[in-house]
Amino acid sequence: MAETPTDLAGAAESVATQLAPQLGIESQYIKDLSFENPLGPNAAAALRKQPQVEVELSTAARELSEGRYEVTIMVRGQAKVDNSAVFIAELTYGGVFSLQNVPSNAIKPVLLIEGPRMLFPFARNIVAEVTRDGGFPPLLINPIDFVQLYREQHMKDAVGDILGDL
Repeated sequence: MAETPTDLAGAAESVATQLAPQLGIESQYIKDLSFENPLGPNAAAALRKQPQVEVELSTAARELSEGRYEVTIMVRGQAKVDNSAVFIAELTYGGVFSLQNVPSNAIKPVLLIEGPRMLFPFARNIVAEVTRDGGFPPLLINPIDFVQLYREQHMKDAVGDILGDL
């Protein structure tokens, strides 16, 4: 029996789907979590003033096995009043990702842009809850542009490589 054009279109679509780049998440987890209240019982009094809040975020990825990678987001949030830390929250949140049909030159950007983009809402929620449960207003982290974060980090790496070659 001869294949009809409809059968050929369906087969071509099936092959294209199988060859399309795929990113899957296998698991997510808290790798490290720390919360400090250095002022203890005096923290409430210190918060009568508007605290200065600083948030730092970085990402990393490493290969676990062929096609499987760990991606982590490291978040550090700190509130200060008069140069005294009121609270410090640190979280390393990770996920295991599987990649298929991703060109080798695209693996790093896919992992460090799309991986953190998928993990970020969960990490953001954990930081907000731990600061709230620590007796403070929740630390709500603004959305992150992971493309820009990747570009900034990639430029630092590229400059370091160039300077290292000199």
